[in-house]
Amino acid sequence: MLRAVLGALAGLLERANVIKRTRLRATVDLAWPRIVTGLARMSKQTADVAMVGLVSGSPAIAGLAFAYAYWQLGDRISLGLSGGSISLVSQHYGADEIDLANRTITQSYLIATALSVPLAAVFYWRPEFLIGLMSDDPAAIEYGATYLLVVAPAIVFEFYNKIASRIFAGIGDTFTPMLLRGGGAAINIVLNVVLIFGLGMGVVGAALGTAVSTVLITAGLCWGLAGKSYPTRDTLPVRLSLSGPLVDPSLLRSLVSVSTPLIFQQLARAAVAFPLLAIAAVFGSVTVAGYEIARRMRDLINSLSWGFSIASSSLVGRHLGGDEEDVAAAYGDEIIRFSLLSYVAVAVVVIIFAEPIAGLFVTDEAVIDLAVTFVRVTAVATIGLGLDEAATGALRGAGDTRWPFYAALIGLYGVALPIAYLGVATPLGVTALYLSLVGEMFVPAAITLYRYYTGAWRDVSRSLRERSQGTTD
Repeated sequence: MLRAVLGALAGLLERANVIKRTRLRATVDLAWPRIVTGLARMSKQTADVAMVGLVSGSPAIAGLAFAYAYWQLGDRISLGLSGGSISLVSQHYGADEIDLANRTITQSYLIATALSVPLAAVFYWRPEFLIGLMSDDPAAIEYGATYLLVVAPAIVFEFYNKIASRIFAGIGDTFTPMLLRGGGAAINIVLNVVLIFGLGMGVVGAALGTAVSTVLITAGLCWGLAGKSYPTRDTLPVRLSLSGPLVDPSLLRSLVSVSTPLIFQQLARAAVAFPLLAIAAVFGSVTVAGYEIARRMRDLINSLSWGFSIASSSLVGRHLGGDEEDVAAAYGDEIIRFSLLSYVAVAVVVIIFAEPIAGLFVTDEAVIDLAVTFVRVTAVATIGLGLDEAATGALRGAGDTRWPFYAALIGLYGVALPIAYLGVATPLGVTALYLSLVGEMFVPAAITLYRYYTGAWRDVSRSLRERSQGTTD
C-alpha cells in the first residue's frame, strides 16, 4: 500500500515537471537519511531548551539561547569547512582519484583541529564574560555561562564529526551517519531526562547530555574513516590517510580556497545571532525565549535542507567529476523545485500547529502567545531558506562557494540586522524581529538562485578539476 502511494506521488511529481522519477529516487536515497540525521541533531538542542524551559522558565531559555550563539559559532565554522571537504572529496571520488580524496580528508582534519581547539579554550575560560556581552539579566547569564562551560570541550568533537558526516555523504552514504547521529540524539534525550528531571541537574544536565552524545557520535563516524567496517556496510572506499607527507600544500590550498567562502558564509550566519539576540534582550527574557523557540523550530524545519542540500552537492559534484555537466544541471534544477514544494508543505503544517508546538517549551501563557507568532513567521520564512540551501548545495558541489557567502552577508547584515534594529530605534518594537526573520531567509535565496541559473558554476568546476589534476602530474 505504502509503495503504491509513493509510486503515485513520484509519478505526480514527474508529470508536474518537479523532478523525474529516476532522479527523485537518487535524491531521496541520499536525502532521507540526512533529513533524519538533521532532525536527530537539531532535536538535541531542542530537547535541551524544552526540558530546561519546563523546569526553570524563560530566564533559562534565554541563557541557553545566548550559549547556543557561541556553540553555533563553532558549529557554523565546521559546516563551512566540511562543505569544502564534500566538494573536493566527491569530485575526486567521482573521478576515481581515491588517493587525492584520502589526502583531502587528512587536510580537512588538520584545519579542523587548528580552528576548534582555540575556540574550545575561549569558551571554557571566559563563559560569563561571553554571555554577559549580550545580556545584563543575572539569571540568564548564570544559566548560559554554566551551559557553555560544560559543553566547551565538545566543540572539538563537533568539528570532527561534521567533517566525517559530510565525507560519508560525498561518497553516497548518508544512511550510516543517520544511524549514528540518530543513536546519539536518542542517548542525549535519555541523558537529559535522567540528569534534568531525575537528578535535578538542570542546565548542567542538559550540557552534559549534549557533550557526551557529541563525543559518542564522533567516535562512531571516525571508526569508518579509520578503515573499519560497520554491521550495515563494508569499509569505506575513502579514509583518513596518514601515508605520505602529513601536510599536502597543493590540496591544502584547494581546500582552503573552496572552504573559506563557505566558512565566512556560515560565520556570518552565526555572528549575526549575537546582535539579534542582544536586540531581543532589550525587550526582556520573555521575548528572547519566544525568539529562541522559533529559532529551534527553524532549525528543525531546516533538517529538510540537510537532505536536499547534501544530495545536490553530492550528485552535482559526482556528475561533474564524471564530465556529465548536463546531468549535474538537471539534478540541481529539480532538487531546487522539489525543495520548494517540500518546504511549503511543512510550513503549512507548522503554522496550523504553532500553539501546541510553543506549549512544548514553556507553560507561561505570555511566552506561549509571543512564541506562536514567532513560530508562524519563521515557518513562512523557512521557504526562502529551503530555496537558498538547495541552490547553495548545487553550487557547493561545483566548488562555486563565493556567491552563497555574498548572499548570506547581504541578507544578514544588509537586511536582517538593520530591520531588527528598527525595533529599538522606532515604535515597530518586536514586529521588526518578525520582518527581520523573513528578510534574513528570502534575500539570500534570491541572490543564490540568480547565481545558480547563470550557469557560471560549470566553469568554476572545470577550473577546480584542472587545478586538482595538476597536482598529480
